[in-house]
Amino acid sequence: MIQPPLTIPNSIDIQHAEKIVASNGTPIYVLNCPEFKVVRLSFVFHAGTITQARPFVASATANMLAEGSTKYTTQQIAERLDYYGSYFDINIDRDYSYISFCSLSKFFDPTAEIIEEVILHPTFPENELATYCAKRKQQLSIERSKVETIARENFAKAIFGERHPYGISYPEAEYDSMTREDIATHYRNHYTAENCIVVCSGNITPEVLERIKSITASLHCSNSRCDIRLPEFSTSHNIRIQHDGAVQSSIRMGRLLFPRTHKDFIPMQVLSTVLGGYFGSRLMQNLREHNGFTYGVFSAMVNFQHTGYLALATQVGTEVTEQALIEISKEIDILRTELIPEEELELVKNIMAGEMMRILDGPFGIADVTTENILCGFDNSHIQQNLERIRQTTSEELLALAQRYLNPEDMITVVVGDFS
Repeated sequence: MIQPPLTIPNSIDIQHAEKIVASNGTPIYVLNCPEFKVVRLSFVFHAGTITQARPFVASATANMLAEGSTKYTTQQIAERLDYYGSYFDINIDRDYSYISFCSLSKFFDPTAEIIEEVILHPTFPENELATYCAKRKQQLSIERSKVETIARENFAKAIFGERHPYGISYPEAEYDSMTREDIATHYRNHYTAENCIVVCSGNITPEVLERIKSITASLHCSNSRCDIRLPEFSTSHNIRIQHDGAVQSSIRMGRLLFPRTHKDFIPMQVLSTVLGGYFGSRLMQNLREHNGFTYGVFSAMVNFQHTGYLALATQVGTEVTEQALIEISKEIDILRTELIPEEELELVKNIMAGEMMRILDGPFGIADVTTENILCGFDNSHIQQNLERIRQTTSEELLALAQRYLNPEDMITVVVGDFS
C-alpha cells in the first residue's frame, strides 16, 4: 500500500461569521453551512465563576437551567429533546458559561421551543436544587480525595492567590447553604441581553434565523453591567502537600503569563508544544519513554479573559518524584540554553497546523473557534494569522522566549503525594 503524499497547509480559508444584532442589542454570529443538515445554537454568557456572588452559584445556575421551566418539568425537557434526536451541552469556566443546543434542521422548530424554555424561563425548582447540591457535594468530596484534584486546585491558588476568583477553592459544605434565590439572582444579573453573544452554525435557513433572532431578542435587559473588581495576583512558588497512602505524586508546574491577545502567546504555544504538547514531546520522551516515570505528561498555554498561564502536569510514582522533578527542570534548562533543531521545530509546526485543521473540520469546530475569537476581540482572519505566526517562529526566537519566561525562579511547582 502506497502512502499518500504528506500535505502541509500554508493557508486556512475559513468562513467569516455574519454578524446580526437582535432588537435588544445582543449580537448573533451566523456561520451558514447548508450542506450540513444540522443546526447548533450556542448562547455564551459572561456568567462564569468570576462573576458569582457566593460559592458554586455560577455552575449551579448553568446546570440548573434545564431542570424545569414555566412550561415543562426536567423530565419533559429531556424527553422532548430525546424524541427529536436533539441535545444540549453546558460548559462553564472562570469567565463564561456556554449553553449549546444541537438538532437536525428538520426538527429545529420543536427543539427551539425547548431552547426558549431553558434559556428564557427556567424556574430552578427547590427539589431539583436539593438533589443537585447533594450530588455535587458528594462528587466534589470524592474528587478531592485524589492527588490530581488536590494538585490542580492548589496550583490555581499558587498562581493567582487563594482570594482571587481564578484561584479560589471553596469547601464542599458551601453547597448546604445554597438557596434557590441565590441562583435566581445570578440568573437575573448575568443571563442578560447585554451580557451575551449568540453563535449559530449549520443549515441556518431564513426561517431558522428568524426563530433564533426571536429567542435572542427575548433575553431580558438589565439596567447596568456588573463591574467585576479583581484583586491583585498573589503567587506562591513551591508547595508540597502530604497525602498519606498515595502511590503516585501529582506534579503541576508553570507560571503566570498573559492572555491570548499578547504578541508572545502563539510562539509560547510553539515552545510549550516542543516541551510537552504532543506524544513525541521532550517531556514524553524523557519521563515516559526513557525513564518510565509516567504514562503521560503535557504542557499547554491556558487562556482566560484577564490573563493566561503556562501549565505542565504529570503523575509519577512516589518513589521517583524527586528524579522526575530533576528531569523536568533539565528539559526546561535545555530549552533556555540550546537552539531547537530545525527538524524538530518543523515537526512541531506541522503538528500544530494539523491540529488546527482537525479542530476546524466541520461547522461545529469552526463555530467553537469563532466563539473563542469573538471573545478575544478577533475575527476569523486571526486563524490564518496564527498559522503564519507559527510558520514564522524560529529557533532563535524560542530560545529568547525560554530565557525570558522560563526562569527557574519564576516557575511555580506544586507536588502532592506521600513523602513519608
